[in-house]
Amino acid sequence: MEGEITSTGPHRRRGQPPQNNVPPPGSAPAPGTVPAATILVLGDSLSAEYGIPRGKGWVALLADKLQAERPDVRVVNASISGDTTAGGRSRLPAMLDQVRPVQVVIELGGNDALRGLDLDSTHNNLEAMIQACRAVNARVVLVGMQIPPNYGPDYSAKFSVMFANLAKKHRTGLVPFFLKGIADAPDATAQFQPDRIHPKAEAHPRMLANVWPEIKKNL
Repeated sequence: MEGEITSTGPHRRRGQPPQNNVPPPGSAPAPGTVPAATILVLGDSLSAEYGIPRGKGWVALLADKLQAERPDVRVVNASISGDTTAGGRSRLPAMLDQVRPVQVVIELGGNDALRGLDLDSTHNNLEAMIQACRAVNARVVLVGMQIPPNYGPDYSAKFSVMFANLAKKHRTGLVPFFLKGIADAPDATAQFQPDRIHPKAEAHPRMLANVWPEIKKNL
């Protein structure tokens, strides 16, 4: 069906290795309603509806929006809680082959930072994913993140600017800060689940609003 969301796997606790599943190739649209285009969302728990009811996450809201405004476009959600850029890089080629998207939204990197992983590796993984998408003529929207200065201001600053630099170099779409208006809101604590990492369901419409202009531009 148009706007159908296909998940690549069940939610996992942070730290479990990502499963190398891929969405089924069909998603069985009704006769005469085959979508003309597919958007693939490759993300982590922020896109995998971690800790909130199914259907309330920003990707589900995106599917609903497209069903109303662009029924020729469907969404495949290949997000896995706890995933890193290395996990996304390893899973992406098979998904590109099966899904054949016209656009890929890459929402990864937050878990790399939470684990203090080497920024060069994160950069290289994101760049490889962008190049893989370009090789199959899929447009890319890179979703940027910011992190608290837990690992020092230098690490945090380099992490934040990494997304903008990659987007500029490869001329991709860019969401400068996925959680703008949420993490930096005056009532930021009230916007998050008790872990203070994952936004509540009420914050997901704003997350979609942050991403939608770039998705729409790249359709």
